[in-house]
Amino acid sequence: MLSQLSPAIRQYLVVTANYWAFTLTDGALRMLVVLHFHGLGYSPLDIALLFLFYEIFGVITNLLGGWLGAHWGLNRTMNIGLALQVVALSMLLVPPAWLTVAWVMAAQALSGIAKDLNKMSAKSAIKLLVPTDAQHQLYRWVAILTGSKNALKGVGFFLGGVLLMWLGFAGAVTAMALALTLVWLLSLLLLKQDLGKAAKTPAFRDVLSKSRAINILSAARLFLFAARDVWFVVALPVFLSQTLGWNHGQTGGFLALWVMGYGLVQGLAPRITGNTSGVVPDGQAVTVWAAGLTLLPGGIALGLLYGLDPAALLVVGLLLFGAVFAVNSSVHSFLIVSYARSDGVSLDVGFYYMSNAMGRLVGTLLSGWLFQLAGQGSAGLQACLWASLALLLLATVVSTRLPQYARRV
Repeated sequence: MLSQLSPAIRQYLVVTANYWAFTLTDGALRMLVVLHFHGLGYSPLDIALLFLFYEIFGVITNLLGGWLGAHWGLNRTMNIGLALQVVALSMLLVPPAWLTVAWVMAAQALSGIAKDLNKMSAKSAIKLLVPTDAQHQLYRWVAILTGSKNALKGVGFFLGGVLLMWLGFAGAVTAMALALTLVWLLSLLLLKQDLGKAAKTPAFRDVLSKSRAINILSAARLFLFAARDVWFVVALPVFLSQTLGWNHGQTGGFLALWVMGYGLVQGLAPRITGNTSGVVPDGQAVTVWAAGLTLLPGGIALGLLYGLDPAALLVVGLLLFGAVFAVNSSVHSFLIVSYARSDGVSLDVGFYYMSNAMGRLVGTLLSGWLFQLAGQGSAGLQACLWASLALLLLATVVSTRLPQYARRV
């Protein structure tokens, strides 16, 4: 049956399968690290620091990875990413006494490089597999790739919590490393050679975008993802575990369901924004959805301040935040692929996701620092939510400078 599909669709399926497999291990590993090291007595700031190199090297990788993808081909950068994730997982299989902050940070650095090589390669490849005059189809394919990835990241969160209870830290990491090794070997066999390799070898200075639209979209992306991670990465799971008394399975399961729902909405974003009627989104759509999102963290913070039931408030608030954020993120993902040049697409996509990684870095550090500075508990989570509101205001203001033209295709 697969042999009857077009070469472009077969490659899309290989790219998507690679992205799915990687995402499962990435989400599970993040939840494993947060819950395991919190259980060992690490402070919220210490846990945030464990991800410091993950985010820093994500910034560097996206910038350099786009250039490498244009030089070597996206098949090579994707397979290198898979291999590096196996190495990163293996680094965590040392005796427990060796799992110092520095060692885990080094493993997370490799994982950050691996994740962003894989992500940049997958998003760039879609541009090359869709005709330039089929923007509605490009939007659907990007939405499916992005939405399914995030749904599986949610499964990864749940998987991380469950595996930690069933197999322990070392057993869970071993299982993931073996499974991803098999995926990597299959990818070496199936992924097309020289996918995305630029016709003309780009100079290193070409890693910096020369497109005004891409620069503005990248800045908006930075603030958008910093606004999410400032309360989602460290403050939220620690609050659920420490203040509400949820166990690892409950915390991992709740966050898993949230991210799965978030991914589902991302996949449906083309329907929500009118793609079925032949209209693809523009900069105005980004601005409108960012402005709507701004109201939600402030509302959750006020609810906590006035003593509303925190569990019910967070469940409802997170559902609303996730739905609106998902549409905004999906529109972003489509626009960067649409704006990017076809020859050397990974240069533009890599630059954009460098800003995404920078936003995650800022959000992760602020999440641990503000939560601890404000005294943890409800006060700490409120501080992170107010910071999220401020960052979303910045994202909204920046987005108003994007090109605004509703295109019918």
